[in-house]
Amino acid sequence: MTIQESLAKAEELRRSPASDGVEAVAEEEQCRAGTWNLLATLLWRVPDRETLQQVATLSDIDGSGPELQAALAVLGLAASTTSVEAVDDEFHDLFIGMGRGELLPYGSWYQTGFLMERPLSVLRDDLAALGYQRSENVKEPEDHVAALCEVMALLIQEGRPPQVQATFFRDHMEGWIARFFDDLSNAKAAVFYRSVGRLGKVFTEFEREYLFMQ
Repeated sequence: MTIQESLAKAEELRRSPASDGVEAVAEEEQCRAGTWNLLATLLWRVPDRETLQQVATLSDIDGSGPELQAALAVLGLAASTTSVEAVDDEFHDLFIGMGRGELLPYGSWYQTGFLMERPLSVLRDDLAALGYQRSENVKEPEDHVAALCEVMALLIQEGRPPQVQATFFRDHMEGWIARFFDDLSNAKAAVFYRSVGRLGKVFTEFEREYLFMQ
């Protein structure tokens, strides 16, 4: 299933009575994991040409539909009208910069105003309890927004109970991630990443409702 086919159905499946069926639920979980993975991919590093081309196919989605579909369509349009070089410049201005970027995409920063604070320590303990640990090749701390998106995708893909997913989201993302995506949507350097911020905000609200209505 392509990104477009998988993600465009998320809102439709959540609202459909057919989602009570085993097959529909399995497809819905694939949609959720796919969206988390998409956000992680775009926030970890500069997307390459192939990734942008794949994301651009989302522009075929009917943007007049539910809010999540509209956000996906806008992201697809943004990907189809930019270049790898432009996104590279934008990514560096937003997240790297000269010393630091316009935004600091870390949970500790958003929750305490400082890096490497207690929220990161608690997160590391909870990740260890779930059986996850940071790869030696990854230099970013575990509270990087992309790392947290990856964890959510893993929890879904591994079939962890909804209560486990909800607890992780509540404890490590709910209190700050909407503010991060708001900041990303409104950042001075953001052009393509405005649409990433919009999708992130819409999707995390979708997830909050989904997880806490179980």
